[in-house]
Amino acid sequence: QVQLVESGGGLVQTGGSLRLSCSASGSIFNIYAMGWYRQAPGKQRELVASISRTGNRNYGESVKGRFTISIDNAKNTAYLRMNSLKPEDTAVYSCYLAKTPGARDWGQGTQVTVSS
Repeated sequence: QVQLVESGGGLVQTGGSLRLSCSASGSIFNIYAMGWYRQAPGKQRELVASISRTGNRNYGESVKGRFTISIDNAKNTAYLRMNSLKPEDTAVYSCYLAKTPGARDWGQGTQVTVSS
């Protein structure tokens, strides 16, 4: 079983920055990818960013150029640097770890609130 612990969420003003962390422990034999989704009240869950163990990155259209995802394979930890935050970035951000393309474990979620 995989445990994911998220940290780094909080309240920030428009234009500010935050860094989320997602640390994995437990039965980790292989990491295919890690990443984050987010969900705001009344909206569908959307991909924020993902990164494979080899460093291939994907970003949601709304965050491209502002967010950067990275991974420390030695620490089984992914990071999401969020710059130029906007009120529309307000959501619960949930990290995941995929050991295979179709199997994901999820973190507890962390609230990010951007005030205008």
